[in-house]
Amino acid sequence: MNDLNYDVAIIGAGMVGATLASLLSRSGFSVALVEAREPQAFDADADVGLRVSAISPGSAAILGQAGAWKGVSGQRHRAYRRMQVEDGQESEPLLFDAPVFNLERLGTIVENDLLQWSLWQLVNAGGLIDVFCPDQLDTIEFSEQHNLISLTSGKQLKATLLVGADGARSRVRKAAGIGQEQYVYNQSGVVAVVGKQKPNPGVAWQRFLATGPLAFLPLEDGRSSIVWSVPTLEANRLMSLDTEAFSAELDEASQGWLGKVESCGPRAAFPLSMRLSECYASRRTILVGDAAHVVHPLAGQGVNRGLADVATLSEILIRDRQSGADIGSLSVLKNYDRNRRSESQAMAFGMHAIRGLYAIEALSPLRRLGSALVKRSWLVKEIFLKKAAGLGKNASRLANGETLRDLMRT
Repeated sequence: MNDLNYDVAIIGAGMVGATLASLLSRSGFSVALVEAREPQAFDADADVGLRVSAISPGSAAILGQAGAWKGVSGQRHRAYRRMQVEDGQESEPLLFDAPVFNLERLGTIVENDLLQWSLWQLVNAGGLIDVFCPDQLDTIEFSEQHNLISLTSGKQLKATLLVGADGARSRVRKAAGIGQEQYVYNQSGVVAVVGKQKPNPGVAWQRFLATGPLAFLPLEDGRSSIVWSVPTLEANRLMSLDTEAFSAELDEASQGWLGKVESCGPRAAFPLSMRLSECYASRRTILVGDAAHVVHPLAGQGVNRGLADVATLSEILIRDRQSGADIGSLSVLKNYDRNRRSESQAMAFGMHAIRGLYAIEALSPLRRLGSALVKRSWLVKEIFLKKAAGLGKNASRLANGETLRDLMRT
C-alpha cells in the first residue's frame, strides 16, 4: 500500500483540531485530519444545547483567521460586556466592564455544537484538507525523519509532524509515551438552560459558594446557561430532583439574582478534574487542547486554552518553514513546549488555587483581602481582563489581530 504524505497529520477534528487544520491548510501546509465520527448537524430550530463555551476576543480572532467565526456569528450567540463575581460572604460584587478597559466585549457565549458544526463544514470545503472520517488511529511508527500513522481503515499516513488533538484520553499522547498528572476534585458540574423573571442583560455572573462556584452565562434569548460546580454526591442529588425542587434550590443558591427561576430545561452533570501532561511535544509529535491539558471550568478557559495552543503552533510552524527548518525537528518541538506548557500550567494552577481559596472557609479573611485589593486596583483588573480575554503581550499574534498573511510576510 502506498503511503499518503503530509506536512502535518492531526488526530481529532474537535473544535481545537479542526481550527488547527484550517489555519495550517490556509498557510500552505498539506494537512490530513482524522476523525472517528462526523458531528451532528447544528439545528437552529432546536433548543439551546447544554454545552456552551465563553469564547474570548482573542479566540474569536483566531477563529476568524481559520474562517470559522463568520459562520458562528451569523447564528445565535451572545456577547457579554460585564462580568460580575460574588463571594457568598460578600455583599459588594467584583465587577469587570469591557468599555472601561477599551474592549468591545469580554467574551461571546457560543454553543459547542454550533462551533463544532461550523468548523466541520469549513474543513470539508475547498479540498485543502484531506479528511479521513469515519476513521481512527490504529498505530504509530515513530522515526527521525517522519511518523507513520496507520488507521483502522488500513490507510497509512506519513507525516513530518503529528498532532494529537484527540481529547483528555489521547491515544496519541499515550503512544508517544508522554505521562500525565491528574487531579480529581470529586466534583461535578451540573448544567442546564434556565430562564429567570428578568432576562439576563448580557452579564457573565458567578457566585462562589462553600460547595463550589455557580455561574450564569447569558444566552441570546435572555435565558442563561448555568454551570453549578458541587461535590459529586451533591450533583447526584440535584440531578434526582424534579424541576420545581431544583429550581427552588437554584433560587436559594443565586440569592435572587434576576428574580426567581421561571423555566428550567433538561439537566446534565459531568465530572471535573485537572490534567497536566509532563510535556507537550516529543518524537515529532505535539499535543494541543485537552490532549495536553484539562483545567477546572472555573474561568471558562478550556477551549480558549486549546485555541491559544493552535495559534502559537501555527505561528511557530509558519516562521520555521519560511526559514527552511524541519517542522518536526527537536528545536520546533521544544519551542512549542516551552511556550505553551508554562502558560497552561500557570493558568491551571491559578484556577486550582482560586478553587481552594473559596472552598476552605478558614481562608475567607485572605479571600476578602484579595478581593478588596482587586476592586481597588485598576491595573490588577486590567491584567486579569487581558488574560481572560486572550489578549496582550503574552498572547499569540493571531489573537492580537494579526492575520495569516501578516505571519507569512515576516
